[in-house]
This record gives sequence, structure tokens and C-alpha cells, in this order.
Amino acid sequence: MNDVGICRLQLYHYGETVSTPFFTETWRPDSFYEKIKKNRALGLHTLCLLDIRVKEPTFESLCRGGKKQYEPPRYMTVNTAIEQLLEVEQKRGDSVYSEETECVGFARLGAEDQKILSGTMKQSESVDCGAPLHCLVIVGKTHPVEEEMLDGVLQIRNCKLKDHMTEEGSRGRQERSRCLSE
Repeated sequence: MNDVGICRLQLYHYGETVSTPFFTETWRPDSFYEKIKKNRALGLHTLCLLDIRVKEPTFESLCRGGKKQYEPPRYMTVNTAIEQLLEVEQKRGDSVYSEETECVGFARLGAEDQKILSGTMKQSESVDCGAPLHCLVIVGKTHPVEEEMLDGVLQIRNCKLKDHMTEEGSRGRQERSRCLSE
């Protein structure tokens, strides 16, 4: 939770954290939706922890027994999370969030090559954040200071959405934002 503070959304404006699992053809859980709905009703931000699948046994090895074989590791991306969140919204239809809802995506927080992106769900859905691990914040009601940070430090609204990287500076971490437009 402390690492997501780098986006400058105030930590005490966060509601309950949710886990976003990978969907399958037969399993599409959406219990996180009610928590996001509650957070949004209170004007709070929602931290979405994205699914990781490591050392998952294959269906065949579960059925046969014996030596276990494992699926390759899978790590949910910001793109997949947004796609699934929008699918659940379309199914539920409560207008809790939409393609125009502001969000902040993170990749590899705390690493030298961490990435931070900000924009609408629609904009963020098409951005490749690179290697795992990823997480996502659905932005709630913002304080003027938070607005300033989202508009300044992480501004993407009026340009082609690209990623934002932080680099180690001589005085600690300094955010270096890029906004590339065509």
C-alpha cells in the first residue's frame, strides 16, 4: 500500500482493497464489484491487486495423479484487469465505473524500472506496462491536491497515452513524466 503512494493520491482516501482474479471460460467471479461500488459511493479510491498464477498444476496432472506438471506462470496486466472490470460493469449495469473512469496503473513498484500511468480506463486498457507485477487504482473523488498531481505529475489526458517512468535521482526518487503526442 505504501508504494502506491508514489502517485500522490492521499492514502487515507483509499477504501477497501480488492483482488482481481483471472477469468476462465467457466469461472468469472465478480465479488470485487460490490467492494468497488461501496468505495465509489463513499468517494474513495480502490486499490486492485491483480492475480498471479504461479506453480498451478495442469488439469491433466490433477486427474492422473503421479508427478505434477505445472502451467506456465501468469501475471495479470493492467490491460487484462481493465478489460475484466469493464466486462463486469457491463454485466451488472450499476454504472459504478465506465471507460471514462480515471485510473492509475503501476508496474514493478519499487524497482528501478517501475512504471506509472494515469488516464481513463479506455486509454489505459491499450497501454503495455511491460513485465510484471502490476496493480491498478480506480480513482474516487479527488481532493484538489490530488487533482493537481494527476493533472501535473501524471498528466496524460490531452495526449496519446504513454507510460511514465520514475528514475533514481541524486536526491532520491524523482518523477520524470513524459507525455508523447503525435
